[in-house]
Amino acid sequence: MTPRRLRRMAGRILFALLLLAIAAYTVFPFYWAVVSSLKSGSALFGTELFPAQPAWENYLAVFRERPFGRNILNSVLVAGSVVAVSLFLGATAAYALGRARFRGRRTLLLAILAVSMFPQVAVLSGLFELISVLGLYNNLLALTFSYLIFTLPFTVWVLTVFMREMPAALEEQAMMDGATPWVVLTRIFLPLMGPAFVTTGLLAFIAAWNEFLFALTFTLTEEMRTVPVAIALISGASSFELPWGRIMAASVIVTVPLVVLVLVFQRRIVAGLTAGAVKG
Repeated sequence: MTPRRLRRMAGRILFALLLLAIAAYTVFPFYWAVVSSLKSGSALFGTELFPAQPAWENYLAVFRERPFGRNILNSVLVAGSVVAVSLFLGATAAYALGRARFRGRRTLLLAILAVSMFPQVAVLSGLFELISVLGLYNNLLALTFSYLIFTLPFTVWVLTVFMREMPAALEEQAMMDGATPWVVLTRIFLPLMGPAFVTTGLLAFIAAWNEFLFALTFTLTEEMRTVPVAIALISGASSFELPWGRIMAASVIVTVPLVVLVLVFQRRIVAGLTAGAVKG
């Protein structure tokens, strides 16, 4: 075997080892959460890679002792409504910002992006006052309204980039045939922007699904809480005896749907992340 082939083989082996190390680094925390969710008592402090006697009752206890099913439904409703509103407003705003020419367009885009740079705690007090005035405290609508602060700017910015890449000939031909801007957006551009919608929608869903601070502040009763808050408030007999097995079981339950969504839409996600970087 020639030295050149040896170098190529060594490079491939090193690259494979690097990919394996990255995969292990990213997957192992979730795997350990699954393993910990199947332990209880002193077994939680063991180091075995899989428990000899899995404690499946941790998963049953999560739903038996708390309204965890209702918490999951709350998260689904809030995250779903946030995605729907973000995509609708984001698509219409992106069409105006990406296709129309008017003074101050770039400044407006930068202002939209700047809104997402504020930390949540900086706007928490103002949002609390606004939600209290609107009578939305301890209501899922309060979460939908507040989550748009960090999902909508990102959605508008990303969809605007994709909207700019749409061929002008399609829009001009449709206008010549009498199509209105709304028809151009809904009948021509939106079908072509499927990967962009999947990517931005999934990222907005994940952000809303995992949000904790607003959900903790704007909800009061257990029946109105979302899953991050419900998991954080799981407690044992005392403040020094946290049921880590049940906490891990609840964490696995709420993480699996996100993993499934990413696996199902992985091709569209990759297409959506790469298409906006290609001109022409």
